Amino acid sequence: MNGGTLLQVGSVDVFYGGFQALRGVSLEVQSGEKVAVVGANGAGKSTLLNTISGLIQPVKGRIEFEGKSITAMDPSQIVALGVSQVPQGRRVFPDLTVLDNLILGSYNRNARFKKEENFEMVYNLFPILKERKKQLAKTLSGGEQQMLALGRGLMSSPKLMLLDEMSLGLAPIIIGKVYRALRKIRKMGITILFIEQSVRRSLEEADRAYIIEAGRVVLSGNVADLREEEEIKKAYFGI
Repeated sequence: MNGGTLLQVGSVDVFYGGFQALRGVSLEVQSGEKVAVVGANGAGKSTLLNTISGLIQPVKGRIEFEGKSITAMDPSQIVALGVSQVPQGRRVFPDLTVLDNLILGSYNRNARFKKEENFEMVYNLFPILKERKKQLAKTLSGGEQQMLALGRGLMSSPKLMLLDEMSLGLAPIIIGKVYRALRKIRKMGITILFIEQSVRRSLEEADRAYIIEAGRVVLSGNVADLREEEEIKKAYFGI
C-alpha cells in the first residue's frame, strides 16, 4: 500500500484576518493511503484542505507534493500536478448538464489527453451519471450531485483526492454507495485525504487519522490505535 510520501505539510500557520485558523499543523500522507482528518466544526479541517489545494495561502510553513514545494502555487498549478479537491456542499454547476460538469474537471494539461479514459472510469463507478449526462445538475438528487462532484474530481486524473464532508446531508444508503465508490477509487491507486462528519465512519474507513482541535493537531496515528485512546472515546464516542 505504502509507496513513499506523497504529501507533506510542515508547521503550517493560517490566518483569517486576526484569527489564527491553523497553528503549526503538520501531517503526511503516503502514496496509496486513505487518511482522515477528524475534529469538531470550526477546528480547521476545511481550512487545511483549502490550504493544501492553494485556495488559501499559509503565512508560515511548507507544503510538498511528491517532494516538490506547492506552498505558493496557484490552485490550477496544483491540480495539474495531480491534486483534486471535492469541496463541502458538492458545489456542482447547477445550470450546466452532468456532462458539462464532468468536462470542466478535465481542463488541466494532463487530464485533457485522458478525457475519454476518465469518462469511462467515472461512468463505471457511477452509472447513473451516464444515464443522466444530458440533465442539468440541479435536477439531480443530493446523492447524485455528490457522485457528480466526485466524478468531476476524478476527471482531472488525480494522484491525491481531498474530500470535504462527502456524506453531509445524505441518506445512510447513499453514504454507503459513496464509500463503496471510494474503496474502488483507492484500488485504482488514487490516494485519499478526507474529512468526514462521522468520527466513527472516519475511524472505520481510514488507515490513519489526524485529530484537530482549535487549529492544532492534537493526536495522530493508526485508526486501530486511535479507537482505543481514552481521549477519543470520551470526546467523540461518549464512553
